Amino acid sequence: MQKSQEKTPLWRQLQATARVIQAVREGVSGGAAVEAVAAELRPGVQALAFHVWRNLGRAEALRKQLAKRPPPAAADALLCVALALGWTDEAAPYDAFTLVNQCVEAAKKNPATRMQASFINACLRRFLRERDALVQATDADPQARWNHPLWWIQRLKKDHPEHWQTLLQAANRQAPMALRVNALQNTVPSYLAELAQRGMAAHAIGSTGVEMASALPVGQLPGFGEGRVSVQDAAAQMAAPLLLDGLPNRAGLRVLDACAAPGGKTGHLLEAGVGQVTALDVDAERCERIEQNLARLKLKAQVIAADAAHPERWWDGQPFDAILLDAPCTASGIVRRHPDVRWLRRESDIAQLASMQALLLKTLWPLLAPGGRLLYCTCSVFRAEGSEQVQTFLANNTDALLLPSPGHLIPAKTAKADGLPDNHIGDHDGFFYALLHKQPT
Repeated sequence: MQKSQEKTPLWRQLQATARVIQAVREGVSGGAAVEAVAAELRPGVQALAFHVWRNLGRAEALRKQLAKRPPPAAADALLCVALALGWTDEAAPYDAFTLVNQCVEAAKKNPATRMQASFINACLRRFLRERDALVQATDADPQARWNHPLWWIQRLKKDHPEHWQTLLQAANRQAPMALRVNALQNTVPSYLAELAQRGMAAHAIGSTGVEMASALPVGQLPGFGEGRVSVQDAAAQMAAPLLLDGLPNRAGLRVLDACAAPGGKTGHLLEAGVGQVTALDVDAERCERIEQNLARLKLKAQVIAADAAHPERWWDGQPFDAILLDAPCTASGIVRRHPDVRWLRRESDIAQLASMQALLLKTLWPLLAPGGRLLYCTCSVFRAEGSEQVQTFLANNTDALLLPSPGHLIPAKTAKADGLPDNHIGDHDGFFYALLHKQPT
């Protein structure tokens, strides 16, 4: 984002950003809140909102220093937006005085905050005068230090005592742009060569992946429209190989991709040579996304809009050779891509989602043929949605055998060298994988 004034008045962007922040506080996903912003403001507002979410813990701590009692919701959101954007000069998208002036202007021009404009002005002018002291006063606050809710920090300390700081640091970094090369149309070396010819720096990751040195619009990627490449994080690219490696006759396999939207893993399974994939998702609109993604890849699957927890409504009675269960979860592993998640989630969500995951495992296991595999995964770093979930399932299903699996994947900038069977570290999203084998009875 440029530090110079945009063509659109900054106060309009700040107004819209504050509405997005307030919406997430009220339970609306960040994506939906940004989508509701006027098209001409949306790109700038999304960039500002991401910056705010990555600094909101500090902003809320500063607001408590400036005003012990929070103002009305709309005014508090606007005030926190200004504090999140301007609490440090190093990462601020605009200079502090411009930011304060435009924030006060935004307050005056919005009926929801007009009555608090003087209050916001007073708080921000004091912030300009006393910024160093106010920031220092918040340094001991864990939420200000790590920019995550306190319950989230405490959960990570318990679940990953050796890596909790790594997880929190990674969550506030921008994720790299990772691509999956369609093995039916291309190879990684040839695609890297094509990128190099166009002056686009990249390197190989995994067996079919490419990581770009810098992100760019998908329309600029060679062959994207023709399905030669897809955007998919390195951790998510592990699903299809984990499920399929070692299985004979892929063309004859019958595979279920449960909770499949938006279809990235479905496409990967088909690219890997699976003959028949059933892609299931409870949301009909999200099923349309699966169809669109498969059409771009020039691939076909049986796409069904139905609840995986009720197979009597969609299953034909024929067992599957393999099942991929990418279960609904807190998305705690992808907060670097979706920084709103940390402020959207509540601690109680973990138990509710874990119950749903357990139900899906219990329901889908009987649909798997003896000798088949089920890959359970979540884009979560919480153990209740990963290792603890699988341990409980194994204790209750004597015909289930845990095959060698990555376990919890920890996002970090550099790869870990010791190769432990759990907590692999790399520049990928946080994920959990458990590969389960169904033993013949």
